Amino acid sequence: MRKLEWLLVGVLTLLVVSAVVIVVVGPRVGEPSSQPQEPLEPGDTETMSGRVVEVLEEGEVELGSGATQPYQRLVVGIDSGSMAGQEVVVEEGTTNVIGQDRLFEPGDRVFVERAVGPEEDRLYISDVVRIGPLLVAVILFISLVVIVGRWKGLRSLGGSLFSLVVIFGFILPQIIAGQNPVGVSIIGSIVLLSVSTYLTYGVNYKAHAAVTGMAVSLALTGGLAWLFVGWARLTGMGTEESAFLVMEFGAGIDLRGLVLGGIIIGSLGVLDDVCVGQASAVFELMRTNPRLTWLNLFRSSLNIGTDHIAAMVNTLLLAYVGGALPLMLAFSIYQEPLLRRLNREPIAEEIVRTLVGSAGLVLAVPITGLVASLLATWAAESEPPGDRDELRRHEQDGAT
Repeated sequence: MRKLEWLLVGVLTLLVVSAVVIVVVGPRVGEPSSQPQEPLEPGDTETMSGRVVEVLEEGEVELGSGATQPYQRLVVGIDSGSMAGQEVVVEEGTTNVIGQDRLFEPGDRVFVERAVGPEEDRLYISDVVRIGPLLVAVILFISLVVIVGRWKGLRSLGGSLFSLVVIFGFILPQIIAGQNPVGVSIIGSIVLLSVSTYLTYGVNYKAHAAVTGMAVSLALTGGLAWLFVGWARLTGMGTEESAFLVMEFGAGIDLRGLVLGGIIIGSLGVLDDVCVGQASAVFELMRTNPRLTWLNLFRSSLNIGTDHIAAMVNTLLLAYVGGALPLMLAFSIYQEPLLRRLNREPIAEEIVRTLVGSAGLVLAVPITGLVASLLATWAAESEPPGDRDELRRHEQDGAT
């Protein structure tokens, strides 16, 4: 392995070790307390799992607007928590908005929320237990990836698992601990992209070019996000989750930084696809014709990247719009001028997120193409003469 490869591997190892150290010795979030649980007091809440035993009553109730919705009175057997082994009666649809898909049948597993009051507790179903279907979906996905992708698919799963570890073990805890969301998101993103790329494609020049293109493009995307989020004066208070975070962590939480970090992390998946695709195309061109100069490779990579970007930008746009579809639909109900609607912060935030993420993808094409072209040319020139002659003979045999 050449010195350049050893240098890049060393930098990658240093980043991984740093992330592991921070995760191990850094702040812990949501760790269970070693002390015994104290009795609940008025104002406290508790989540308990249970199973619907019987439907006592069901029908329809009128809402304030004249519309109706279904309701149920259910007997639920509690399986865990302070009320384990007891059966309780809960009402569904009298104090919350539900639809026909929310109705329960005996045997359904649910989460019951207990809100402790000064005189009596309030019990209600907060959600359905969905662990079983989710587990089946995960097993199906892993099986398909391994069957179709085989060894490379298995390595890509390892990279995806590491990405989740970085997000939930490093990025989120550091942000909760008060660190700058933008810096944490960029560092974590570079680490997870580097490891997943090398784990999937191996330690080679193609992977070096892809990782370099990702890192530079990610930094530029972060700079653009910082510029336009500040210019548009986005505060990060456009969603219900933001209000919850302020109530939980106080006014000191950097909601604007969370918007920036979300833009950076949201562009990772497509950025990985673009950079790896560009690097693969360049090295495949060099393998086909080792006589190509770096400028010829770069021009060809731009031609390939144009088609790639046209599809990726549309993909990113549809992904963001699809994720915000309920929000878009809610704003479409109100009759107001289009510009006023677009100016509202939740819509403006999605616009900035989409356009900045797409701009980062567009920049990734020439950046990765240039790096890959230089590395491919340098690698071909540094090959022993015998290897180059053998490669050219194979090319001539293919042409004849």
